[in-house]
Amino acid sequence: MIPDLPLAQTLRLVIEVAATAAFALSGVFEGARKRLDAVGVCVVAVLAAFGGGTLRDLLLDQRPFFWVRHVELLWGVLLLCITVMAVMRQRHFAPTERAMLWPDALGLGLFTATGVQVALETGMPALVAVLMGVVTGVFGGVLRDIVCNEIPAVLRDHRPYAVCAFAGGWVHVGLAHAGTEAWLVTLATLLVTGGSRMLALRLGWRLPAWRA
Repeated sequence: MIPDLPLAQTLRLVIEVAATAAFALSGVFEGARKRLDAVGVCVVAVLAAFGGGTLRDLLLDQRPFFWVRHVELLWGVLLLCITVMAVMRQRHFAPTERAMLWPDALGLGLFTATGVQVALETGMPALVAVLMGVVTGVFGGVLRDIVCNEIPAVLRDHRPYAVCAFAGGWVHVGLAHAGTEAWLVTLATLLVTGGSRMLALRLGWRLPAWRA
């Protein structure tokens, strides 16, 4: 376990805020790309931002959910949606799928770190903790894509996504059990998860696909 639990909890809250903002931004871009109205964009952003953490809390029997404990996150997401939509409309910015990928990669790394840590703090085995990190990082994007009538990107584009979260989760578990400082554990998880996802996008890495 990571020592200095109050510090770890504070760090986790900061990470959840950053990850929530990143995934909410990806949801706004996707909703705008699909030409949804303002309500639709907000719904997609909220699902992307809170979907993974909500499923994690359900599976770990954590009550109340993290966004209920910190209702300011809800207000922040709504404010972010309104601000970004206003800026895009004023500047005639047309979001592309590529523009959505970078905040999504950042959110993946951040949510993976907090998902693993929450599971470790509840005493879950290492494999379960890693899977909770994957769920936290991936499921919000799955809900975002389903609502936008898309096959979830994690299942179709063959570029490493959940695999990056899985690898980053094991880095987090290993460093945590070695007694590494909380901020170093988080930074390493973010670099491995988000960094490998960004490299996959940049260099065109792909997982094996079905042959035609």
